[in-house]
Amino acid sequence: MIRELLPTAYARHLSLPLLGPILDDFDDWLVTQGYRFNSRQSYVLRCTAIDTYFRKRHQTTLASLTPESLRKCSQYFRRRPGGISNTVGCLQRFLQSQHIVAVPNPRADTPFEAPVAAYMQYLSEVRGLSPSTVQRHEHTAWQLLRYQLDSDPTFRLANFTQAHIERFIIYAGSRYGRSSLQHVISELRGFLRFLALRSEVPSGLDRQIDAPRAYRLEHLPRAVPWDTVTALLGSIDRKCASGVRDYAMFLLMATYGLRGCDIASLRLDDIDWHAGEIHINQSKTRHPLILPLTDPVAAALIAYLQEARPPAASRQVFLTAIAPVLPITRQAPGYAFRFRAKQSGLTTQFHGVHCLRHSYAVHLLREGIPLKTIGDLLGHRSTESTCVYLRLDFEELREVALPLPIPATGKEAIS
Repeated sequence: MIRELLPTAYARHLSLPLLGPILDDFDDWLVTQGYRFNSRQSYVLRCTAIDTYFRKRHQTTLASLTPESLRKCSQYFRRRPGGISNTVGCLQRFLQSQHIVAVPNPRADTPFEAPVAAYMQYLSEVRGLSPSTVQRHEHTAWQLLRYQLDSDPTFRLANFTQAHIERFIIYAGSRYGRSSLQHVISELRGFLRFLALRSEVPSGLDRQIDAPRAYRLEHLPRAVPWDTVTALLGSIDRKCASGVRDYAMFLLMATYGLRGCDIASLRLDDIDWHAGEIHINQSKTRHPLILPLTDPVAAALIAYLQEARPPAASRQVFLTAIAPVLPITRQAPGYAFRFRAKQSGLTTQFHGVHCLRHSYAVHLLREGIPLKTIGDLLGHRSTESTCVYLRLDFEELREVALPLPIPATGKEAIS
């Protein structure tokens, strides 16, 4: 209730012609999204300027608001001080959640919505791909189609030629490395094959695409010294909520070698406090993994859950630190890791959050842990996946190195 936010001015705000009738509901929604008192107060106060903006443009009913009019309102206030543009975006999300304003669909104005939706359904129901993989295929398909539309607004699927594909691959090659480009081309081939089966593009286009050559095991696992991992964890400021959360996330990764996506999908029900176990449903392999709950990890999780985790109905363990309070995305651990690595002041070059997993494996290897045990802890399905870390055990490799032949001197060569 905005009466608690504005004890002396709530009546004036509730009397606003356009937004007044929904301000109480808007404030209740802000509470459910995890916004704090001061933020809620600021958002409600800014609604006066937003109401005035729409009334000056003769939009006096909620039914007259559209995604386009809200977008123009946000742009108008973006050039002005006061942070009102952010409030417009928040108000739009509220109106959409109440079905007062439609959710904009930027792809609905293209002729490609139906075939892409059919392809996503095919990947999910026929191929049985995971939602994250389907999402990646969808992203590549829209990249291809948007690129063609930007070049030619009249482009249609029947117009596809080898030249169109080549131009897109040249464009994608400027954005991705060889390994990433291999995935993009694989997804591109699948999309073109599907369209050819539906007779929407000429057949055989998928066979005319060459992928860049990448060699197996051409790169070493990106690991950093274990002392550096320890120093990074120690550098995290745990006086703020985000620091407590990030410390718990990275301690989990450093203790068990978990992936960032596994951290994002971890649920409260996955922690068995009585048995002292953590149950991980690996996002990559879909194989369950049961790990012992160590005392340091338990202490870090308890500190986060009791002191830093925002109150929310979500069962995901890790949530965003600022409103709207939502479960973190699969990419969030990577973003947080880059920020913490920069803040740490360490001179070591970190290669993304996955380097914690590599560092954990190499640390166990140098501690003399058997290879099979390391593979079980990492959730590998075969020892071949674990053997890649043998190339980083330099001390053991020096023992099997062959001696270099001593070159003959000039006198010995003459004799």
